[in-house]
Amino acid sequence: MKKKFDVVVVGAGTGGCMAAKTVADAGFEVCLIDRKRRENVGDKVCGDAIGKHHFDNLGLSYPVGEELEREMVGIKIYSPDGETVFNVEGEGLYGFMVNRHLFGQRLLKIATDAGATFIESTQALKPIIKDHFVTGVLTKNLKTGEEVTLSSQIVVEASGLSAVLRTKLPPEIGIDTTILKEDVVVCYREIRKLKEQISDTKFCEIYLNPQFAPGGYSWVFPESETKVNVGLGVVTSGGSPNPKKQLYNYILSKQLFKDSSIVTGGGGQVPTRRPLDCMIGNGVAIIGDAACQVNPIHGGGMGPSMTGGALAGKTIVEAMGNDDVSRSELWPYNASYMQSYGAKQAGLDVFRLFLQGLSDDDLNYGMKYRMITEKDFLKASMGEDVRLNLTEKTIRVLRGVKKLSFLKKLRETASLLKRMREHYQSYPTSPQDFGEWKKKTRHLVQEAVKMRVAP
Repeated sequence: MKKKFDVVVVGAGTGGCMAAKTVADAGFEVCLIDRKRRENVGDKVCGDAIGKHHFDNLGLSYPVGEELEREMVGIKIYSPDGETVFNVEGEGLYGFMVNRHLFGQRLLKIATDAGATFIESTQALKPIIKDHFVTGVLTKNLKTGEEVTLSSQIVVEASGLSAVLRTKLPPEIGIDTTILKEDVVVCYREIRKLKEQISDTKFCEIYLNPQFAPGGYSWVFPESETKVNVGLGVVTSGGSPNPKKQLYNYILSKQLFKDSSIVTGGGGQVPTRRPLDCMIGNGVAIIGDAACQVNPIHGGGMGPSMTGGALAGKTIVEAMGNDDVSRSELWPYNASYMQSYGAKQAGLDVFRLFLQGLSDDDLNYGMKYRMITEKDFLKASMGEDVRLNLTEKTIRVLRGVKKLSFLKKLRETASLLKRMREHYQSYPTSPQDFGEWKKKTRHLVQEAVKMRVAP
């Protein structure tokens, strides 16, 4: 059986829905598919936090009613020994804790109200390739087992980290099909009902501790005075501990969770790195987790995925209007994303690798003596340049405790973060210069990796 559309979007997550809505708004025939039933779209393991600026940038109304769990003004970051706490707040961190299911349902309704056709319980099996172009998707109806070919001029891959289409693309399409395990964090989180009220529900809490959350962190995000989203993530590599076991041993054993009850729980994997170097090919665009459009520090992906979906949709509309869906015509999506949010992600990727290379002792000293300040964390969270608090007094203290290697690494990280961000802001506006850009990207990433493992 065959069906034909102008555009097929695989995955009805935040990015997929925004892409479908943007293209359908322009009058094109869009098909949006998902493995889930319609009523289950949006029901997924998530931190549930999203910044206000994403709604402003995309022209979306803020969550209200049952969709809004709680407004947040910033984050509290705890050192491994718990003795130092940073209160980081600012315009870029103000946002909302949302009911992920209801928010997902709203985005799906926005897409279908714009005219997109939604097909539920449908699994994408592989891309259809013809003359070096992606021309559709082979799908399977999970209720009947029937295989259906959905033909289109453009396919949008938004199937999440599994990237069921991206991983099957041939080399000539020009998109990386794999990502490193070291760039993925495996998480486990629960929604818990507490016996006692939380004193401050306006801040999300993040706990840095390489010992029990290697390569990641743990979090406590309030959803009400007595309900929290609590979880833990570790980098996916050989010998990594089980995040659920770590959460129970080190976080849920705290006094706050005594006699608490679980509402729901589950695990998942999140890419935590810069976006794919190239996110388009002939007849195909990659968005969301499939394109690694996440915040590399905390793995938050709703906002950047929606941004990617909207930018990809806009480019697709222009390409369809020009009757040309080639790589060169879709290239503006690459450039527009990389020069804006991608530059932020790239800088944060450097900061992530820096944090992953620190010991408990490094983090304790760095935060205690304000080598890394609240302002630094705020700027880093926005992908901006980090100004270090390197006073003569601080340097003398660090010299006294033999922390000059930490000081050197911190300085190098600040410099590299700036260079990486500037490199992404100069992303090539056409495919012709992409090879050289990608080559330089590899060198910058290698610098960051070397600093992570350096003593």
